[in-house]
Amino acid sequence: MVKVRTKDLIEKFDLELISGEEGIDRPISISDISRPGLEIAGFFDYYPEERIQLLGKTELTFIGKLDDGDRKYRLQRLCTDITPGIIISRGMEVPEELLEASERESVPVMRSKLKTTRLSSHLTNYLEGKLAPTTAVHGVLVDIYGVGVLITGKSGVGKSETALELVKRGHRLVADDCVEIRQEDQDTLIGSSPELIEHLLEIRGLGIINVMTLFGAGAVRSYKRITLVINLELWDQNKQYDRLGLDEEKMKIIDTDITKLTVPVRPGRNLAVIIEVAAMNFRLKRMGVNAAEQFSARLSDVIDDGEH
Repeated sequence: MVKVRTKDLIEKFDLELISGEEGIDRPISISDISRPGLEIAGFFDYYPEERIQLLGKTELTFIGKLDDGDRKYRLQRLCTDITPGIIISRGMEVPEELLEASERESVPVMRSKLKTTRLSSHLTNYLEGKLAPTTAVHGVLVDIYGVGVLITGKSGVGKSETALELVKRGHRLVADDCVEIRQEDQDTLIGSSPELIEHLLEIRGLGIINVMTLFGAGAVRSYKRITLVINLELWDQNKQYDRLGLDEEKMKIIDTDITKLTVPVRPGRNLAVIIEVAAMNFRLKRMGVNAAEQFSARLSDVIDDGEH
């Protein structure tokens, strides 16, 4: 499925479409922006034709100094059948030869008032966000004290009920049941809710409730970076659960490793409080305070003292 087309850039950045209107539905498959300085100088061996081409003051000044034959040939070479578009920055004049070539090949030529570097930065950020790898996970995403906690577990284990209790305790719901995740950077996962079920929680016995209507706008968020996964599982008598918290388990989502805790569920355990404390403890660890390691060190000291 195509995520971004040239017309999306025109709308998002209020670009002026000058020529090549037939090509505004062309797909953009790569977030990198090309500034084709070498190509304009005549070197087309490695021309990244599938990228958005950005022409600034430097390129346009150089084009103006070329003789008519070179200018026409090189600007024609810029316009291929897979080039999604050419953007002129600083509101500068578009060379006539570029307009002719763009109309012939249906390559949209657009113009922006922004300076070249700033425009390049905005375009890259937008395209990276839109073209980032995505996945969907069955679970609940809650913002707890600024920590994005993804609560996972089998159906019926109590994820939504725990999220409801957390919202009642002042934390913010991002998504229930289905969490859409996109990887914006090598170690940055952003979770959000599908539009259809945004702000909604499904509680067995009650049905669907609207968290924003019940608890107000402060109880919800549109998206949140995921930094901790808490997996709820029914208590298994024969399983050894981590009692110190020294071992840190990881879960891979797309290409990013996220810290994962497994919390056993059984009657009498207040899951919301446990998850709340887990989030606070995770924050403390990131600040350099690790209670489990401190206890382990104290225990080692006591054992060493006893041996002497």
